Amino acid sequence: MRLRLERRLDVPRPLIWLMPVVSVALALLAGALFLHLTGSDPGEVYGMMLRGAFGSRYGTTETFVKAIPLMLCGLGVGIAFRMLLWNIGAEGQLYMGAFAATWVCLSFPEGPAYLLVPAMMLAGLLAGGVWALLPAIPRAYLKTNEVITTLMLNYVAILWVSYLVHGPWRDPAGLNFPLTPPFPRSAWLPTFPGTRVHVGLVIAVVAAALLSVVLWRTRWGYEVRVIGESAQAARYAGMNVERNILLVMFLSGALAGLAGMCEVSGVIHRLQHQVSPGYGYSAIIVAWLARLNPWAILVVSILFGGLLVGGYAVQLAGIPAAVAYMLQGAILFFVLGGEFLTRYRIRLVVSPGPGPVVAAGAGGDGSPAGTAAPRSAGRGSKGGTREGGV
Repeated sequence: MRLRLERRLDVPRPLIWLMPVVSVALALLAGALFLHLTGSDPGEVYGMMLRGAFGSRYGTTETFVKAIPLMLCGLGVGIAFRMLLWNIGAEGQLYMGAFAATWVCLSFPEGPAYLLVPAMMLAGLLAGGVWALLPAIPRAYLKTNEVITTLMLNYVAILWVSYLVHGPWRDPAGLNFPLTPPFPRSAWLPTFPGTRVHVGLVIAVVAAALLSVVLWRTRWGYEVRVIGESAQAARYAGMNVERNILLVMFLSGALAGLAGMCEVSGVIHRLQHQVSPGYGYSAIIVAWLARLNPWAILVVSILFGGLLVGGYAVQLAGIPAAVAYMLQGAILFFVLGGEFLTRYRIRLVVSPGPGPVVAAGAGGDGSPAGTAAPRSAGRGSKGGTREGGV
């Protein structure tokens, strides 16, 4: 008896959309089991997280503040994943976007807001895009593994920002904390009245609309989708695969870089050692849960923002905020498992028993010469193999 993997030739459409829901439910169940084993009441903890994230005006607005970088990074990695480019480097691209925006601010602190903020946005876009091109070029022309290169570049970007805020850009009045001097008000992104939600939310919605139009209404979007299905077929049809790899990776990194600019200009108002608590990595889960749909990425980002804010809320009950990250990891685990089962079917194969002994001088089937013995009763129609789908 053994297990056999079979690729599904035709995946039912309801299964595609149902599997993320089931994956999240299983992750919550696993988290509840963990909380129970550690002596906490899972229902109380989940209720506290829900109230902390959406139970008040302050909690809801903070959820949107956390969701904005997830939206931009999720849109970036989503379009790359659609072309089967595994951009794991959104975290580093976010840091490089924050670095470039800070450089503009520190270089031109007296600039008017109507020039300074657009210049910071442009710098963030370019820095994130160029940083993504570094692994994209060897991926396009040398077939290197972009998973490794994008992941390694994350550490380079994070350490580069750490060097700046501990060294040449450290605020002399910052009591030796790794921070740059605060940005002038002219470098701040406008916010909605009475909240910390900045215009990065509007930028993310516009970006999702543009990506939706580009992917489904333009020739370039069609090429991206075809290359994602089969690069060889795209080449046969005359599409330039290498050029599209560079364009998609630049766009992916630019959106993540814009997320970094929004964080330093809209929330922190300076550059610091930890610009992001892992938005670039969480965006990978967001994009997969949303099935790479730009509009669904916005919705899932809000839910994940609520998960982060809820994680901070449970600290009041003495539970570590790391519970939120534990749930994120469980969701990623079950989402990947669900994605695997969506594409493959596991079959249980029962091997047939040992065949009949062939007696000397008898026929090939063990019966007297010239007499055909009946096949073993009770065996399946496929050569004595019984199979059961799982």
